[in-house]
Amino acid sequence: MTLSKGYSRDVFDPRDPAFLEDPYPAFAALRAEGDVHFHEGLGLAVAVSHAASSAVLRHRGLGRIWQDAQPLERFASFNLLHRNSLLENEPPAHTRLRRLIAGAFGRGHVQRLRPMVATLADGMVDDLAAAIAADGSADLLEHLAQPLPVAVIAELLGVPISDGPRMVQLSNTIVKMYEYGLSEEGRDAAEQASAEFVAYVREVAAARAASPGDDIISDLLRSELTPDELVATAVLLLMAGHEATVNVLGNGITALLTHRDQWERLLASPSLLDSCVEELIRFDAPLQLFERTATEDVSICGYVVSRGQKIGALLGAAARDPKVFDDPDRLDIGRTPNAHLGFGLGIHYCVGAPLARVEIAAALRALAEKLPGLRLAEPPQRRPEFVIRGLRELRVTT
Repeated sequence: MTLSKGYSRDVFDPRDPAFLEDPYPAFAALRAEGDVHFHEGLGLAVAVSHAASSAVLRHRGLGRIWQDAQPLERFASFNLLHRNSLLENEPPAHTRLRRLIAGAFGRGHVQRLRPMVATLADGMVDDLAAAIAADGSADLLEHLAQPLPVAVIAELLGVPISDGPRMVQLSNTIVKMYEYGLSEEGRDAAEQASAEFVAYVREVAAARAASPGDDIISDLLRSELTPDELVATAVLLLMAGHEATVNVLGNGITALLTHRDQWERLLASPSLLDSCVEELIRFDAPLQLFERTATEDVSICGYVVSRGQKIGALLGAAARDPKVFDDPDRLDIGRTPNAHLGFGLGIHYCVGAPLARVEIAAALRALAEKLPGLRLAEPPQRRPEFVIRGLRELRVTT
């Protein structure tokens, strides 16, 4: 069935383990046939070229139109977090929220945290090395990729690092709601995690109101955010910040260690660290799909999205578009320019991207300096989700 210049094609099944292991050949097949396709299984059009994905992210006729999970009484906390989120709002609400949140970030938090991030990364890589020495191999996610962003976000929010593991559990449970085909048990668990997270942040905010600190919650309390918006912002910072860094490090280090020439290149040329970070974000995108809803009839590369219909930018497909990236299936840590869409584009560009880059760079630098002989101990175990692409375990050795 032809729709404008797109086709109704289910070239990939987002639940298929083979597809989840390597989705990029399926994306290439779709991209070769057109910029946009309707995917029956997902129930929405998907943009697979860089041009189409960029247009989806930038077009003002496409918005993040939040629709409460139903029934309302069952998902009160989940809906509160998203209804008041920067990510799920459009102007004018988005403009106000972003101004306030960006203003808080602009008060020097990233620069304040930079030395601490480097120290944390060094210590965690030392722990990873000790675990490898003791057992022959260790999980890099457990010792570095997961705890690093949690510790940083804990410092940013002004909460105890010891609360980090629980916040990660809550985040992991909540973000499963973004996947397709989640069970009713999974949906209930997401609501329970949301309720616990809301209660936790309200308690922290009350403490900061009584005794302000240097943390971003204290800054946000001095802004015009409503109490619910402050809660939603704090939770978004943890969920988005944690998921992005963990999955860029997991996917990216796997890529480096399976493209050994690029790992050796980084060891020999530390000046490539910044371009390496960008290439790892591009090469195996941590967020694969970003949905928008048409607020009017919109044409994306000749494909008409009718008002009220959804379209998703397949960010992983856009990142392998040969019209933008030379030899796109090749990992090239010196690639420049690198117009990946890993942190979004337009008004929804990730406000925490600078901090995520600092974390990723610090982890890579510490690994290169302290564990130059790093290699995979066994094939990584991939998470069984499509939208948020990451690993469950990454065992390494030296």
